[in-house]
Amino acid sequence: MKRALTVLGALALATTACSGSGGNVPGAGTGKGPVTVRWSTWGSAEDVKVYEKFTEDFQRRHPDIRLKLESVAKYEDYHPKLLTQLTSKTAPDVIFVGDDYIGKFVSSGVITPLDDKLAGPDSKSRPEDFFDGVYGGAKRDGKIYAVPNDTNPEVLWYDKKALKDAGITEDPATLNESGQWTMPKYLDMNAKLKAAGKAGSIFWNWYGSTYSMINGFGGKVWDGGKFVATTDTKAREALSTLAKGYQDKTFLSADTLPDSNGPSTQFLKHKAGFYAGGRWVVDSLRKGGELDDYDIVPFPSPTGDPMPGAVAASYLALNKDTKLPKEAFTFLTEFVGKEGQMLRLQGGGAVPSVKGAEQVVLAEGYPKHAQTFIDVRDTGFANYPEEVAVPGLTAAINEQLLKVWSGKVGFDQGMTELQQLVQSKLG
Repeated sequence: MKRALTVLGALALATTACSGSGGNVPGAGTGKGPVTVRWSTWGSAEDVKVYEKFTEDFQRRHPDIRLKLESVAKYEDYHPKLLTQLTSKTAPDVIFVGDDYIGKFVSSGVITPLDDKLAGPDSKSRPEDFFDGVYGGAKRDGKIYAVPNDTNPEVLWYDKKALKDAGITEDPATLNESGQWTMPKYLDMNAKLKAAGKAGSIFWNWYGSTYSMINGFGGKVWDGGKFVATTDTKAREALSTLAKGYQDKTFLSADTLPDSNGPSTQFLKHKAGFYAGGRWVVDSLRKGGELDDYDIVPFPSPTGDPMPGAVAASYLALNKDTKLPKEAFTFLTEFVGKEGQMLRLQGGGAVPSVKGAEQVVLAEGYPKHAQTFIDVRDTGFANYPEEVAVPGLTAAINEQLLKVWSGKVGFDQGMTELQQLVQSKLG
């Protein structure tokens, strides 16, 4: 699942409607007033408050720079439009890029390498301030082409009441702290929840949940540049377990649940024991749940030892053809820097991608084991560079897997088709 990363009709109206890289730049190089840095993202106007405080603070401290946000409501429409703008030299100066498209933008040569700028005197965010695993496809051949603006580590939220109702007396977070949080233990809890008339776990059909389960079985998704999830014994076992679980309703696919009885509703009504997601789940719990009923734990490993978990990420990059490289970078580095992320993410649904801003997650003391978000981020991984290098590959994999989860395609046939699909995309 792709968490909407927000936008804003209202914010766009609050900023100067001037042009940046693609048109006239009032005041650029003339000293006759502020210049306008255009930047773009995807999402709905409902998320405007995420950026309001940052924009107001930035423009107060930089009266010579105005910010103009250009948004596209749907994620699937955003990148095609942006690639067209980049080709026609009309793109914004600073751009958000999703983790499944960043490889394409890097290989197309449309964004500026940031190493020298990040290491320079004007930078508020050094290359080493970000955890290596979260760079994902934004790093190629040792060069940094974009920086993660924030993250959402994938964890397992669990409902203490649902577990108790199913006769489960062990606490997942306590097991994790003692090195006993294993995949067999987790699957046993799911079976008990199913026997008690509840769903074991709710997953969104995206790489974060699927690949975390594969890791939890000790399997591999990519190895030496090759897609091996269908042939690696442990990976195939994980995928088979998921398929069987979806079909007997031990697992529920959040993507296919009706809006009237969606994943958040079922979790709040104690109809499921676990719900895989990020910090964004907090907002749903605040609106309708007894907060003390819920906590988080990492995905389990085969042995109980810590393992790398999936981290959802999106990136901020500089348009190679921007006419305002200095001002655009000022915006970018402050947006992703420690102070910028702390300002943007207070009470929000994401986890900082930069070192030193952890307090924004830990300050509220919720959930009890909020440190788990930080631990998964620090040791986790964004989607595999081999996969994100091919636009649409992740979406195609997810679509094929959904056919398997729903039983529309048999497991063995589905795995054969999945391998063929990936090979055809890789060329």
